[in-house]
Amino acid sequence: MPTNARRWVLASRPEGKPRLENFRLEDFTLPDPGEHELLIRTEFHSVDPGMRSRLSGASYAAALPLGETIDSAMVGVVEISNNEKFKPGDRVTGGFGWVSHALSNGRGIQKLDPALYHGRLRPTAAIGVLGIPGLTAYFGLLDLGKPRAGDTVLVSSAAGPVGATAGQIARMKGCTVIGIAGSAAKCDYVSGLGFDGTINYRGTTNLTEAIREACPSGVDIYFDNVGAGTLDAAILNMKEHGRIVVSGQVAEYNRTEPVGIRNVTRFITHRLRMEGLVVFDYFKGFRDAQAEMAGWIHEGKLTYTEDVSEGLENSAAAFIGLFEGENLGRRLIKVS
Repeated sequence: MPTNARRWVLASRPEGKPRLENFRLEDFTLPDPGEHELLIRTEFHSVDPGMRSRLSGASYAAALPLGETIDSAMVGVVEISNNEKFKPGDRVTGGFGWVSHALSNGRGIQKLDPALYHGRLRPTAAIGVLGIPGLTAYFGLLDLGKPRAGDTVLVSSAAGPVGATAGQIARMKGCTVIGIAGSAAKCDYVSGLGFDGTINYRGTTNLTEAIREACPSGVDIYFDNVGAGTLDAAILNMKEHGRIVVSGQVAEYNRTEPVGIRNVTRFITHRLRMEGLVVFDYFKGFRDAQAEMAGWIHEGKLTYTEDVSEGLENSAAAFIGLFEGENLGRRLIKVS
């Protein structure tokens, strides 16, 4: 029989920071699965700051149309299957968005292997540390940053899932790692991950000087998740031939006019290189990267934190809270 479901859609385009009225929670009905189709019940879905730009216009992907389901990753359980590749009870992950249930023909769905996801590695890691945030950290740091033992690595938004993962990988590569975060509690969390030092950007009036004190010999790699003034302060502390990895720009997402960067001359005098990434460009390497990171997690070398809100009805508020700095680690919604 048909399934009663719920989903969040884009009701209006945000101007500045998103508001609750920009989103709408709708009831809808899914038909019975057809030939080769399966019905998935969502257990968890993610809320992602990088989705913000698509709510207002085109980004690395097309703008989300009004009335469409908000995109995100999810982990769910197959309830009904007419697809020979899946059976009821299989736990899967896919990109179905902020929904309670999804209907699929099986394309783009990954079955989670119980032999991998156990112990320290929870199934939700598939949309966190082994999903887009963790893979962004992995490829951004290793491919663009190219860390060497002895390098000094500076990471902004270090308490977030991307920054926390990038910093821990840098430590494994023999680097000195300094994390920038927005509160004393977040700095304590980052220190507990093994970072060599932290900077509470809300506790300083001169971030450039605070970075200089924390990185007296300069910065070899700046892993940028923030942009704006934090990026400018980092540029002024880069060593010659330093590498800047642009992973995110959370300080810019809600601005109608971006701040951008001012200290461009430094790129000439210090021969700096700055490059951004869209992690899907590395799709062919995802499986190998996930296997390596899973090994690190099971060995206790890489840890991760999840910030879970209860109930699909709280998805929009949890997303908005990302831009208030509420979350510690990967923010997820527990749907069922």
